[in-house]
Amino acid sequence: MDITTCLKSLLLAIQQYRDSRTAQPAAQLHKQLEEVSGLKCDNLLSSGQFLPTECVSGLVELAGNPNTSPALTSSIISLLAQLGSDDASREILHSSYNLTSTLAAVIHCHSSTPGEPLVLQCLQVLQKLTYNTRTFQFTNYIHELISFLLTNIQSQNEDIILPCLGVMANLCRDNPSVQCHIKSMDNVRQFYRTLINFLAHNSLTVVIFTLSILASLTLNEKVGEKLFDAKNIHQTFQLVFNIIVNGDGTLTRKYSVDLLVDLLKNSKIADYLTRYQHFSACLSQVLGLLRSKDPDSAATVLELLLAMCRIGGLRSQLCDVVFRPAGPKLRPAGHRQGSGADGGRKPECGLALVQWLSSPVEGAEKCLLQTLQLLNELLEESLGAESVSESMLSFVEMLLPVVLGLLKGLDPALGDPHLRKHCHRITHISTLLLNILTYTLPILDLSSPDPQNQVSAQLCLSQVDVLLSCCHSNSPLTHLPPVSSNDLSWLCAEALLKTLELMSKLRQQVKDMETSFYRMLQDQRTVTPLSLALTSHLREHVQTGLALLFEATPLPDFPSLVLGESIAANNGYRQREAELSAKRVAVQDVPPLRTNTSTMDVCSGYRSVSSLVEKIQSGLELQEQTKDSPLSEIIDVYEQKLAGFASKESRLQDLLEAKALALSQADRLIAQYRLQRAQAEAEARKLAGLLKDAERRKEDLQGELSNQVLEVERSKADMEELLQHNTRLQRDSEEHQTLKGAYNALLNRFNETERLLKELQTAHISLSKQNDALRKNHEALQQQKDKITSVLQEREEEIKSLQLDLQKKSGDITGLRADLRSKEETLKEKDQERRDLEDMVDVLRKELNKTEQARKDASIKASSLELQKGQLETKLKQKEDELNKHSAMIAMIHSLSSGKMKSDVNLSL
Repeated sequence: MDITTCLKSLLLAIQQYRDSRTAQPAAQLHKQLEEVSGLKCDNLLSSGQFLPTECVSGLVELAGNPNTSPALTSSIISLLAQLGSDDASREILHSSYNLTSTLAAVIHCHSSTPGEPLVLQCLQVLQKLTYNTRTFQFTNYIHELISFLLTNIQSQNEDIILPCLGVMANLCRDNPSVQCHIKSMDNVRQFYRTLINFLAHNSLTVVIFTLSILASLTLNEKVGEKLFDAKNIHQTFQLVFNIIVNGDGTLTRKYSVDLLVDLLKNSKIADYLTRYQHFSACLSQVLGLLRSKDPDSAATVLELLLAMCRIGGLRSQLCDVVFRPAGPKLRPAGHRQGSGADGGRKPECGLALVQWLSSPVEGAEKCLLQTLQLLNELLEESLGAESVSESMLSFVEMLLPVVLGLLKGLDPALGDPHLRKHCHRITHISTLLLNILTYTLPILDLSSPDPQNQVSAQLCLSQVDVLLSCCHSNSPLTHLPPVSSNDLSWLCAEALLKTLELMSKLRQQVKDMETSFYRMLQDQRTVTPLSLALTSHLREHVQTGLALLFEATPLPDFPSLVLGESIAANNGYRQREAELSAKRVAVQDVPPLRTNTSTMDVCSGYRSVSSLVEKIQSGLELQEQTKDSPLSEIIDVYEQKLAGFASKESRLQDLLEAKALALSQADRLIAQYRLQRAQAEAEARKLAGLLKDAERRKEDLQGELSNQVLEVERSKADMEELLQHNTRLQRDSEEHQTLKGAYNALLNRFNETERLLKELQTAHISLSKQNDALRKNHEALQQQKDKITSVLQEREEEIKSLQLDLQKKSGDITGLRADLRSKEETLKEKDQERRDLEDMVDVLRKELNKTEQARKDASIKASSLELQKGQLETKLKQKEDELNKHSAMIAMIHSLSSGKMKSDVNLSL
């Protein structure tokens, strides 16, 4: 079954399910969703056809309806995610169909169960949908989505934290409105603490998401200055580079590159990176990823390299790493004559870039354009230096045939997407060639016999013819001034201007290039792109247009009048667009009137064209009679006016189509409003029925309430009589209880006092015994204390005597040492006396050692005696404290016993 039939069946199933939300239409819709999911639906949304547009609008409406079952909503979201597989489709879903608000509404409806599979699916699709897109905070349900994300990021559910962090990182990146909303929330400080705790998480993806959020929210605040200061930024660089090189997936690598690109926008952090000591090694590892065949990873790496090229300090280091010679084994395709020893060496990283220019991998077109742009930046830096190495020139010679091989012919039958890619490619290739020729034109050999190395006039001429035919579609009357820089006509014009600029650069070096260049300048079809360049708001385009105009003005057949008319038409169109910009907004608010107005404009356009043709014919008749001015100039003027009116007619037709599209959008909004109004009316009817049931129940309850009031009055009278009788019984019971309590209290008091007396008597006996024992211990300790004090006194006297002996010995030693010195002076004369004195010295030294040993022993004994003395004193103090406590207890017992005896005497009395 083809895609058109499936879409028609799907649209019919959507309408049936809208009319009747029963099981059978739901099953039929689910079946159609599965059939469409099994088909290949690439670029279906970007085609702009009516049938896919209506199907997607219906699916988005059903997904956002809370009455749709979760299973059907999940199937719809899966199909929409499949349709948004490429960047262009995701942008259409985000901007045209407002799928972001729909998914946020689904999450808000199921916010009470965040672990539900439908919520996780919506978060995953939202993460893909909001990547590199701007989402304003005033979009429906965005505030609720942000609150949901903040709540669940601070939860303990690991399954939902990762997708919530990813969506939050997308919403915060380059989005000041969302950032201000988050900063104004009450729990933002707790949110920052949670994010800082996530920096120690085991998952690198969580860490990168967290750093991205913190960089978006706090980079220019105090918290960000502390997080990304000079102490921590080198660790962040190392972490990001490690994830880029050794990351566990393309998603983590993309977010790591985005984080580094965002950090490089800060001049202070960019300066830190230029002074990072491991930058060259990390950059070599990152460039090594270009050797893989994965276009997504290569595009991510090239995006990072392009961001680094925008910083002067990093661009020079990047050139050193990319163009560093590898080894002498690689040789260029066409080796230059007279190259030096390094002429055959090619930069290894530069070869990896060149491989992506001719890569056959599917989806590598984006990598090709990024590589051309990167090589343009790097070669401009390297070739513009004071001295250019032989290896660099050899690399340029190797690069040139690869770049020229990309200038393939274009088949207009392949459609606008292929034409758009071709124009982008031609623009970047021409820019790169112009950059190379600016610095190396005097030394490059452009007349090489190898056809791959030749920049021929025929090659440039064929490209210009193809671009002119695509710009004008073989008719100069169908061209419209472009609305934006992404317009197909402007892309073709830009590529054409770059090719003409390249031909102007090579017109003196390449055979027949000058003739081809001047022939193209005199072609009337070049007027339109030239007028677009001269009226552009970009300085580079205006300068290119002026340079070409300077070359073309002296030519005899250059259509200067047509160029002037085209410039005036472009300026008038821009002025009209500026004047009608406010009116278009007003017209969009009244859809039915727009079709009539557009029809009238188109009819008036046709009338003006027909009247213009009549005037031209009458003018030609008059011109035959009067031959004052050349007929060709008048024909050129009228042809230009005719072209202007035809372009105006085409613009009006485009306006009619735009208004028709706005009308269909308004019809879609009216249908949504009717659906919401029907739902509100159904809810109102349901509430009215509930109100009637409540009123009936209220009347029944009022009757029951009156009966209950009568029963309550009767029961009150009975209760009063019972209460009086009960009060009398309570008085008697209270008197009885008081008497009984007094008796029991007296009895308990008597028993308690008797028991206390017995206990105190036994305690008195035991304490008296303890007192006697303590007294005896005190006397024994006192005797021991006296003995120890006497021993200590004796030891102290011995120590004093030993100290005196020691002093005497020391004095003797000093005298002997003096004698020894005198003896040594007269050693030669009295050798025999010296020997005797040495013997005496040895004897004295032995005695001195003995006395020192005795002094040490005495000091040790004295320290041990002092320690024993301290211990005995502490024991004595403890015993005295215990004795005081026992004496106090005995006194208390005596006082208590005397008091008890007095009370017993009183009781007996």
